[in-house]
Amino acid sequence: MSKKVLIIHAQPEPSSLTRQLVEVSVESLTAQGHEVLQSDLYAMGWKATFDEHDFPERANTQRLSFGAESAHAYLHGRQTADVAAEQAKVIAADAVIFQFPLWWFGMPAIMKGWIDRVWAAGLAHGYKGAGNAYRYGDGAFKGKRAMLSVSVGGPAEDYAPRGIDGPLEQLLFPITHGSLYFPGFDVLPTFAVYGTGHLTAAGADAAKEVWRSRLEGLFEDAPIPFRPQNGGDYTRTNELKPHVATGQTGIMAHIAYSEETQAQPLETEVLS
Repeated sequence: MSKKVLIIHAQPEPSSLTRQLVEVSVESLTAQGHEVLQSDLYAMGWKATFDEHDFPERANTQRLSFGAESAHAYLHGRQTADVAAEQAKVIAADAVIFQFPLWWFGMPAIMKGWIDRVWAAGLAHGYKGAGNAYRYGDGAFKGKRAMLSVSVGGPAEDYAPRGIDGPLEQLLFPITHGSLYFPGFDVLPTFAVYGTGHLTAAGADAAKEVWRSRLEGLFEDAPIPFRPQNGGDYTRTNELKPHVATGQTGIMAHIAYSEETQAQPLETEVLS
């Protein structure tokens, strides 16, 4: 069945691997019969800074409270046109793919600015005016899928479990678990291409083929098994219950591994 897929990408160089993978996304998804929407953030000249200009009709002109003004603008239809247009794309989409190069262990600032501005109060957080009741598995985007496609300049060894940069899945946790799972997306394992600083033509071709394969499973592959806030694993103060993930602390305790998923990496590795 035909779906709508939104591709958000941030890489200004047309010949880059990221842009080549975006082209593969459009070709592959279209060939599958899906409708593809795009947000090319650099081509759009996206305003990355979240500031007072996002609120042309302030509820409080004396002090700028981003949460309060965001909620006011969203509720009363007083957001800027660019933000409202991007929200409409997300709401229409069945899946959202973020494609970007890893810059300083995260997404480019222009893409982070897209999230800062588009994830409005009342939509991505504070959903239904219910505070923190609808988050981490619930929320406005529940039922939609999301995935990251990341081009990494360094070698895979640097991102191994004992690598100097740390595991990529943990570096991206604020995005996958925070920016995406928090407002309700089912988040698929990240697709990552390592060693892009020295990637050969053959390596790029291999990466494209693996990416095509991943796109075929966009609506069938199992998402990362993050623990839902309202699934029974957390106390009323949002701490893991004593019998859950016993002996574990930190980021990975919030992923409900089974024997099967424990053996699987949370990202697809493609090497040069």
